Amino acid sequence: MAEASRWHRGGTSKHKLHYRKEVEIRTTLQELLLYLIFLINLCILTFGMVNPHTYYLNKVMSSLFLDTSVPGEERTNFKSIRSITDFWKFMEGPLLEGLYWDSWYSNQQLYDLKNSSRIYYENLLLGVPRVRQLKVRNNTCKVYSSFQSLISECYSKYTSANEDLSNFGLTSNSEWRYSTSNTNSPWHWGFLGVYRNGGYIFTLSKSKSETKNKFIDLRLNNWITRGTRVIFIDFSLYNANVNLFCIIRLVAEFPATGGIVTSWQFYSVKLLRYVSYYDYFIASCEIIFCIFLFVFTTQEVKKIKEFKSDYFKSIWNWLELLLLLLCFVAVSFNIYCNIQIFLLLGQLLKSTEKYPDFYFLAYWHIYYNNIIAITIFFAWIKIFKFISFNKTMSQLSSTLSRCIKDIVGFAIMFFIIFFAYAQLGFLVFGSQVDDFSTFQNSIFAQFRIVLGDFNFAGIQQANHILGPIYFITFIFFVFFVLLNMFLAIINDTYSEVKADYSIGRRPDFELGKMIKQSYKNILEKFRLKKAQKDEDKKTTKDSGDLAEQARREGFDENEIQKAEQMKKWKERLEKKYYSAEIQDDYQPVTQQEFRDGTTIKYKMRFSECLTK
Repeated sequence: MAEASRWHRGGTSKHKLHYRKEVEIRTTLQELLLYLIFLINLCILTFGMVNPHTYYLNKVMSSLFLDTSVPGEERTNFKSIRSITDFWKFMEGPLLEGLYWDSWYSNQQLYDLKNSSRIYYENLLLGVPRVRQLKVRNNTCKVYSSFQSLISECYSKYTSANEDLSNFGLTSNSEWRYSTSNTNSPWHWGFLGVYRNGGYIFTLSKSKSETKNKFIDLRLNNWITRGTRVIFIDFSLYNANVNLFCIIRLVAEFPATGGIVTSWQFYSVKLLRYVSYYDYFIASCEIIFCIFLFVFTTQEVKKIKEFKSDYFKSIWNWLELLLLLLCFVAVSFNIYCNIQIFLLLGQLLKSTEKYPDFYFLAYWHIYYNNIIAITIFFAWIKIFKFISFNKTMSQLSSTLSRCIKDIVGFAIMFFIIFFAYAQLGFLVFGSQVDDFSTFQNSIFAQFRIVLGDFNFAGIQQANHILGPIYFITFIFFVFFVLLNMFLAIINDTYSEVKADYSIGRRPDFELGKMIKQSYKNILEKFRLKKAQKDEDKKTTKDSGDLAEQARREGFDENEIQKAEQMKKWKERLEKKYYSAEIQDDYQPVTQQEFRDGTTIKYKMRFSECLTK
C-alpha cells in the first residue's frame, strides 16, 4: 500500500498502477507454481533413493550379531561384553556362528556356495572379515612417586601420539606386526577417542574351522594386551533381492580404567544406483533437478546484479542462497560417490580372499543422504516465503518477527540459568549418574527433565541433600517460571497482531485474492456458481426496491438521498476497518462525510421517536 501511494504521488495513473500490481502478483504466482514443481521433483528424488528395506536389513543383522548370546551364557552377548574373557567368548561363539552359514537348516546344501558364506541364506559375505587392533605404548602416563615401587607400567588413553607402532608377540605372523593403512577410510570417532587407520590386522579364513583355530591361537598367545585400546571387526554383505550392501563394524573400546565399552555401526546403502526401471525414472528426476538448479541460479544472479547490496537485506534471499549452496553440495557428493563406486567396486569384488573395504563408500554415501535431508528440509521452509496469500500464516510470521527481540533477551536469561544448572548437575552427579556423566549429557538431561523424562531416583541416590534441592528448584525456575514467560511473550505479541489485523493494519493479500478469484472463475465457467454480475444486479434491484418503497411511504427525495448517502458511508467505513479486501483505489472517509453521516443518523433516530 505504501508503494502504491508513492506511485500516486509521483503521478502514475491508476490504470498503470493496477497493471503493475497485477504483473507483480502474476509473477509471484508463477514463481510459486514453478517452485512447487521443483519441490515435488525433489521429494520424488529423495524418497526414491531411500530403500524401505534398509531398516529391516539393519535390524536382522544387528539382532544376529548383537543380541545372540554365548552358548550356555544367556546374558553374554556383544552388547554386554565387559571383560577380555567375554570378548573371546563372543569371537569364538556368536561371531563365528553368525559369519559362516554352510548349509540349509536341514543340513542340505541349498546353493552352490563357491567357497562363500550366505548369512541368513540371502546375504552374500563379500570377501573375508577383518579384525584390527590399536594399542598405546607403555610409560605414556606418569606414575606418582609414592606408587612407583608398586606400579612399573602405565598405559594412557589412546591418542595418535601415544599409539604403539612396534611389533610384539609372534612377529612371524602379520597380526603381530604393525601395518600402515592403505585405504581412504576416515578415522573412527568412538566413545573414548578418535582412532586412525592401520594397526595390528588379520583377516579371517573362508573356512570356519580355520578361523576358530586362529581365534584360539590368538587368545592363548595374549594378542590382547594391557596396551590394547580398541578392536574393530569389519565385514560387508550384499543382498541381491533388495539390491543393498550392508557394511558392518563392531567396535570394542578398552578404556584406561579397565573393562570394555562396545559400539556398532550398520550401514545399509544402495551402491548400485541404476538397476531397475524405477531407478532410471529417479535418474530422470535427477536431470530435472539439475535443470531447476541452473534456472534458479540464473534467477538469483540476475537479482543480485539488479538489486546489488539491497539483495542481501532480505532473509528470504539468504535462505535462497543457502538452498542453492546445499543443492550444489548434494550434486557434488552424488557425482563423487558415483565416480568412487565406478572406480572401486570392481577392484573390491575382484579378490574373494581379501577384505573389501566398503566402509569408505558407505561413509560418503551416508553423508550424501544427510546433505539431501538438510536440503529438502530448507526447501520446505522456503514455502513460508509465499505465505502472504494466507491470513493465518501471515499472522504467525508477523508474531514471530515482532517478538524476536523479546525472545532473544529472554533466551539470554534462560540459558544463563540453564547452563548454571547444567554445570551444577555435572559436578554433583557426574561421577554417579550416566545422564550427567559429561557436561553435554547434563544439558541434554535437563531438556529431558523439562519434557518430563527424568531419573529422580538416580539423582537422589547420588546426593541425598543436593539432589532433591537441584531437582525442585530447576523445575520451579525453568519449568514454571521461565517457560511460562516464554509463552506469555508469544501470546501477548499474537494478541497485538490479531488486534492490528482486526482494524485493517495488515499486509495486502493480493495473491490470495487472485487465487480466490481464479477459483471463482473456474466454478462460474463450469456453472457450479452464479456469476458475480447476476449477484450485483440482484443487489442493485434490491436497493431500487427499497427506495421505491420509501417513496410510497411518504419520504421525500431529499431524505431518501441522505439515507442512501449514509448507507454508502457506512459500507465504506466497514470496508476500511473490518473488511479483508482493501482495494488500491480506496479513498478514506473524510471528516465532513463523518459529520454528515452522524447528523443524518441522529435525524433519523429523532424522526423515529416522533413517529412512535
